[in-house]
Amino acid sequence: MSGGELLVEYPHRLSIPTRWKDNDVYGHVNNVEYYSFFDTVINRYLIAEGGLDIHRGEIIGLCVASECAFMASLAFPETVTAGLRVTKLGNSSVHYGIGLFAEGKETAAATGRFVHVFVDRSSRRPVTMPEALRAALSAIQISHGSEETR
Repeated sequence: MSGGELLVEYPHRLSIPTRWKDNDVYGHVNNVEYYSFFDTVINRYLIAEGGLDIHRGEIIGLCVASECAFMASLAFPETVTAGLRVTKLGNSSVHYGIGLFAEGKETAAATGRFVHVFVDRSSRRPVTMPEALRAALSAIQISHGSEETR
């Protein structure tokens, strides 16, 4: 993760309205809500573009790592633009880069890293991701090295 990420560096974007309850006593979106934004942009993409059936599918994605760096505040009633990209695509795992952008801003207020491992719903053992899911993730994969090369 690094500061200064730009919106144009994220091939997929989703507008997420903030809610009254997102603000904390300091008058900005509380840090835990940023992770909810991460979950929202990732899972909406997986369902809509990758065909992931979160309710009845044999395969589910489990988060095995996540982190967030904060550069600027977000606050209700802003609409946040969540940018999403894939930085590493494995056989059963995917590393995402996420940028959260305040309304009308081109520079990230926060950046994040999130790792999913796709597993069998019953056994919770890693499985090869289906081709439709792989194709959707490949469509937003960036080609240059990034923080996920660790």
